[in-house]
Amino acid sequence: MILRMSGEMLVLVLLVITALGFDFTNGFHDTGNAMATSIATGALKPKVAVTIAAILNLVGAFLSVEVAATITKNILHLQNKSGDLISGIDANEALLIIFAGLVGGILWNLFTWLFGLPSSSSHALFGGLIGSGIAALGASGIDWHGVLSKVIIPALASPFIACAVAAVGTWLIYRITASVLDSRKEKGFRSGQIVTASLVSLAHGTGDAQKTMGVIALALISTGHLSSSSVKHGLPIWVVFSCAAAIALGTYLGGWRIIRTLGKGLVEINSPQGMAAEASSAAIILTSSAAGMALSTTQVATGSILGSGVGKKGAQVRWAVAGRMVIAWVTTLPAAGIVGAICYGLGHLLGDVTGAIVIFVLLCAASGYMYWRAQQNKVDSNNVNDEWDDETNSIIPPSAQDGPRQVPDPTAMT
Repeated sequence: MILRMSGEMLVLVLLVITALGFDFTNGFHDTGNAMATSIATGALKPKVAVTIAAILNLVGAFLSVEVAATITKNILHLQNKSGDLISGIDANEALLIIFAGLVGGILWNLFTWLFGLPSSSSHALFGGLIGSGIAALGASGIDWHGVLSKVIIPALASPFIACAVAAVGTWLIYRITASVLDSRKEKGFRSGQIVTASLVSLAHGTGDAQKTMGVIALALISTGHLSSSSVKHGLPIWVVFSCAAAIALGTYLGGWRIIRTLGKGLVEINSPQGMAAEASSAAIILTSSAAGMALSTTQVATGSILGSGVGKKGAQVRWAVAGRMVIAWVTTLPAAGIVGAICYGLGHLLGDVTGAIVIFVLLCAASGYMYWRAQQNKVDSNNVNDEWDDETNSIIPPSAQDGPRQVPDPTAMT
């Protein structure tokens, strides 16, 4: 009993560390959702932008638990109606399922960050959990109704809604301010962008930090450290604070590769467009968080930025870059799911505790390699706003390219 309990606690500790690691990658992966347009237009200096985003992500994480409750109830079927683990799995097995899903989400986040693809951290997490859940329990281990209503339908609808709202907003802004000089217009809307970008950061913290809180809560419920009924009324303060701090730290470090794609690669954006895009994103994300929908802030922000290009007459929209991003969106759930399933299979084969340790070591090694690879062609606050190369459509500015070691584009279409 003592050995079993110590092994269970070890896996739980590794899971919490990994969950906070996912939250960290979520922060730097999604910084661009809030701040890319403000950085691109010069409304905010790069370092100032990520600092503001980090602070507001921290604050936003304390505002609600609706999305966290969705994660505990509407993805995996690990508990029965009375709150006990379902027949056939024990706490170690449940922890391994959750742990493997987190690994799938982290690796997909890092892979897409390496190539500057603004894919959904939320869908990477859900994909990893679904994949490990199916590998362990079969199709019956997934709450398909919850996945459809809380994940799939919002994922399909949100980019189009955001695009339409931002397009209309951009058109109205230019129509109303048609008689205003461009120089005065830019100056005024840059000030407005600071407010709207801040709202998106607050909304991001409210939605995305909760997803990791929900995963940790699910693990605590599985081990009997938390009751499922208590989640709706609040989570332990250490869970909320640690998740808030992790996503804020990741945001502060800045996912410059993603920021460059969103700010320079999709649309040649001006301040009125940036304000319209950010206001649209904030409104949609905050509304969905209040409804408990685990929305992808990346898809909302991307749809809004594209809409700002559609809504401005004569604006240049790089549809080739948008196409790559759509490919990443479509492959996120299955790709993370496959990794999650493989990790569960490996962990189960080696034994729940030993397997979790081995998977954790492999995760650290893979993460370290991708970080090292990114440093070979570094994008940071100094070159994030360099002009976009339309010939190569590469996220890497020419000044940072390093001959034959240039990062290839895995989704380039011939």
